[in-house]
Amino acid sequence: MLLPNILLTGQLYDGYDEEYDCPILDEDRVVDELENQMSEGGVIVDYHGCDFFPERWFHIVFVLKTDNSVLYNRLETRGYNQKKLKDNIQCEIFQVLYEEALGSYKEEIVHQLPSNKPEDLEDNINQILKWIEQWVKDHSS
Repeated sequence: MLLPNILLTGQLYDGYDEEYDCPILDEDRVVDELENQMSEGGVIVDYHGCDFFPERWFHIVFVLKTDNSVLYNRLETRGYNQKKLKDNIQCEIFQVLYEEALGSYKEEIVHQLPSNKPEDLEDNINQILKWIEQWVKDHSS
């Protein structure tokens, strides 16, 4: 489940941030919207933050980590303004999202994965699939 798609199609935003040139997420409405789907299980949530999601929703959390030079080029290519670009790079330098995940969930379920080159995507998918297979084995019967 790609949260940005639900955010925009479900009208789950509360205004627009001109400085960052993006919608402002209404976190309470997002949690309310996702509660039933998440309680059924088998859902993957893709979003750039996690501190407002209930701990009970997740068995594992993956945080993507990118080298700053790679990240800078990606964000510049996307047309991010200078403030948004600078703030995103600083977040990566200080591992803000990783620390947020560690503060929101049990440390043993939080993992970092590299996201620097196209090969990393395939490696990450394979690692996540192996984790899913093991989780299903461990929780069957």
